[in-house]
Amino acid sequence: MSGRIVKVAGPLVVADGLSDANIADVVRVGKQHLIGEILTMVGDSASIQVYEETSGLGPGAEVYTTGVPLSVELGPGLLESIYDGIQRPLTEVRKLTGSTIARGVDVAALDRTREWEFKPTASVGDEVSGGSIIGTVDETTAIVHKIMIPPGVSGVIESIEPGYFTVEQAICKIKTPDGAVQDIPMMQKWPVRVGRPYAKKSVPSAPLCSGQRSIDSLFPLAKGGTAAVPGPFGSGKTVVQHQLAKWSDVDIVIYIGCGERGNEMTDVLMEFPELRDPRSGEPLMKRTVLIANTSDMPVAAREASIYTGITIAEYFRDMGYDVAVIADSTSRWAEALREMSGRLEEMPGEEGYPAYLSSRLAQFYERAGTVECLGGDRFGSLTAIGAVSPPGGDTSEPVSQATMRIVKVFWGLDASLAYARHFPAINWLTSYSLYLDTLKPWFDGNFGPDFLDNRTKSMALLQEEAELQEIVKLVGHDSLSAPDQLTLETAKMIREDFLQQDAFADIDNYTSYEKQATLLSLILYYNELCKDALSKGVENVQLLFDIPVRELIGRAKSVPPSEYEEKYRSIAQDMELQIGDIVKGGDEV
Repeated sequence: MSGRIVKVAGPLVVADGLSDANIADVVRVGKQHLIGEILTMVGDSASIQVYEETSGLGPGAEVYTTGVPLSVELGPGLLESIYDGIQRPLTEVRKLTGSTIARGVDVAALDRTREWEFKPTASVGDEVSGGSIIGTVDETTAIVHKIMIPPGVSGVIESIEPGYFTVEQAICKIKTPDGAVQDIPMMQKWPVRVGRPYAKKSVPSAPLCSGQRSIDSLFPLAKGGTAAVPGPFGSGKTVVQHQLAKWSDVDIVIYIGCGERGNEMTDVLMEFPELRDPRSGEPLMKRTVLIANTSDMPVAAREASIYTGITIAEYFRDMGYDVAVIADSTSRWAEALREMSGRLEEMPGEEGYPAYLSSRLAQFYERAGTVECLGGDRFGSLTAIGAVSPPGGDTSEPVSQATMRIVKVFWGLDASLAYARHFPAINWLTSYSLYLDTLKPWFDGNFGPDFLDNRTKSMALLQEEAELQEIVKLVGHDSLSAPDQLTLETAKMIREDFLQQDAFADIDNYTSYEKQATLLSLILYYNELCKDALSKGVENVQLLFDIPVRELIGRAKSVPPSEYEEKYRSIAQDMELQIGDIVKGGDEV
């Protein structure tokens, strides 16, 4: 069915004569067959957001509807790929059109010519339904791609053969309950704005281990949870996300560059293929999908990009994998919503954002979770981490506030910490995690109650330090009591010797939970020994700060993983001896 354009307003096109079309249908616009999607319908008039540059398009041009919603292709070949916001493979597009994407270019998301070796795991006569795994493909050296029956399909396998197939060729024939025989290829299609089904969603019960001490120990994120990383320009959002992508104990990473500056996206595209997977030693791209949509690309495609990314993530989740979706940034996505809403002449909400901003953000984050997958006894998780770029770093703006009402972890980045070279620049006074109670059984089971107790003590010391710093500004450091000076010193140790971490130092860019727990216990043990010394009559608190072992504590985070247990025990013993000597000798060294 076709209609005619009556109005063009940037990426928004209005066309008449589309009475049989539906909202969310994909359309082709003009002679160049630009890709678009129907946003609203009034009678036979459709408002269409075009995912490409509309210059040169005018009234009278023809619009064709495809009759299907915006969908992604799911199958072998996704991993290691770099797509734009509507799943066009950028490497293939470049081969066709050069460095600049030509308008109307139509390239299949999955290679139709490449043959994959299919290894059946199901047999003739097996009853299968949506989500059942019927075979595997070794997609990369890091990930085995599990071929599933599409949701909504069920029946008995009539034939299934091993061999080499393209994604479109039938690998299996199923006799459905109505007696028909249906071919099952390796590739599925799924509409991006509809969440993929699952058997059951459960409460997340295990943390996402990122190796970042300020995240894992103070503000942990659960696998299947949601987190926001807000921060102003230069506060280290991209580095934090790189660290999460590289070190998090997930199987698959989907990185969505949503409206970011071209140079930042170029850094990601250049760096990710060079990053080594710490698990296998292979390139990190072996288990990564990149979606690149820079700020100079058409604004409408930016709005679609996060749906494209999270649908691909759900597909891998359905295989039983742990998947992390990293969206950088949801603020640029919200700006695309605002621009399209303005062109549709909708009533604006706060700061011009559409009234449905919160509900759209919720639709994205609510697709995260830990689920029991369809078609088998397996579980998968999808963790959603969204960067927020508030103008001027002001988190009172609508996108930050709407995100904070939805997500359960808030890692607030602070420009003043970044300028002080404290990375990751997560402000411990404004950040929070609402997963602590949920994850308590896991922490207690693996590390005993001391882990969360030490976390509580550390947060209390950091809070006390912030209050004492106000007093220091008024009356000076020396006027504080000895216990208060000890509080400041211990809090400084927590900040500099524990929370501060070097992303570019091989020995410090990742810290296991075991080492984190032991290091934090060591610092707090120093605090307890000093408190005990003060209670036994030591008057000169500076003596406790000047003991030789204090320097060893400062370097403890740089101890190799294979040596830290013995080294930390030695430091603890030295602390006991040196502080004990001060207690015995009174104020004499």
